[in-house]
Amino acid sequence: MKFIIAFVALFYVVVAAPPAHHDFVPIVSEDSSVDHDGHFHYRFETGDGTKAEQSGELKVFDKDHAGEVVSGSVSYQGDDGKTYSLTYVADENGYQPQGDHIPVAPPVPEPILRALKYIAEHPAKDQH
Repeated sequence: MKFIIAFVALFYVVVAAPPAHHDFVPIVSEDSSVDHDGHFHYRFETGDGTKAEQSGELKVFDKDHAGEVVSGSVSYQGDDGKTYSLTYVADENGYQPQGDHIPVAPPVPEPILRALKYIAEHPAKDQH
């Protein structure tokens, strides 16, 4: 019973809490188009300097596979005051983002590279 009372009290505290304050950020420019052949493009800029742009088109990868190929960019100012920029491509090779703030994996250690080369050169024999 005490749990139910505590739960109900906590629920009312959360519901009665004032909503978070969000500043209104206007859209200062915007453009978009979609063509009948699958090409599209959009871009916008907001009052806080955020910018985004993306374009894409349908692409036939092979006789059995087709899909959308998309490229774009976005930039914004982070809470730390820095401007972050990201460019990307999404195609048959997957999503490929690029940006100075994106962590980069360390190089593969030499012993691992040698082991992978050995495995590729000496495939496992069928166990059956």
